[in-house]
Amino acid sequence: MHTKRIIPCLDVKDGKVVKGVNFLGLKEVGDPVELATFYNQQGADELVFLDITATHEGRGIMEDMVRRVAERIFIPFTVGGGLRNLDDMKAILRAGADKISLNSAAIKDSQLVKQGAEYFGSQCIVVAIDGKRRADGTGWNVFINGGRIDTGLDLLEWAKKVRDLGCGEILLTSMDADGTKQGFDLELTRRVSEIVDIPVIASGGCGDISHFYDAFNEGKADAALAASLFHYGELQINEVKEYLKEKKIPVRM
Repeated sequence: MHTKRIIPCLDVKDGKVVKGVNFLGLKEVGDPVELATFYNQQGADELVFLDITATHEGRGIMEDMVRRVAERIFIPFTVGGGLRNLDDMKAILRAGADKISLNSAAIKDSQLVKQGAEYFGSQCIVVAIDGKRRADGTGWNVFINGGRIDTGLDLLEWAKKVRDLGCGEILLTSMDADGTKQGFDLELTRRVSEIVDIPVIASGGCGDISHFYDAFNEGKADAALAASLFHYGELQINEVKEYLKEKKIPVRM
């Protein structure tokens, strides 16, 4: 069995790491380079860096910051936000990222997923999907532009499509759970994990050490991503891994 991964997420706005609730009310929590270095030392399996306002503001991602983070860490590093074409993706990989995360750009031009997978390899392409449960409870819709725009796309259908286009991993965020600390959306995570044969990263809502176990056990996720818990020192990464090891979940110590 593959080891399960614990991934801190750095949501970056105006050069600072921020965190909110349901994608709103963002508060500054620290410097991305310092936090990335800290998590690398703590034993994080990977790191995700998302420039959360780049697409909304119509600008590219901050290459210099990516470069500075990459110089300080020795774990896989995924970068997303504001990537619009192969040249943008190439620049970020050259700056030191190991993987590219596509979200809004993949919706606007789904062939970008296929092109990226063919050019850089599927292992480099992560599709980030931000989902929100429909008001009638029948499923989830995909949102873009930092959760500002409802695309009307069915999330499960979109997950299957990006898998077919060649992406190597899905970063799945529940907007309903995001920042609430009430736990991951296990139903959503499980449904996506069961319909695609690529790794799924559970994101949004982690607030307790038991939620990591739930993501792997009930949600069938391959990795669990958290922000607030780690940023505010409520949990340490090695503490989470020791807990999971005791629960017979395979982790890299």
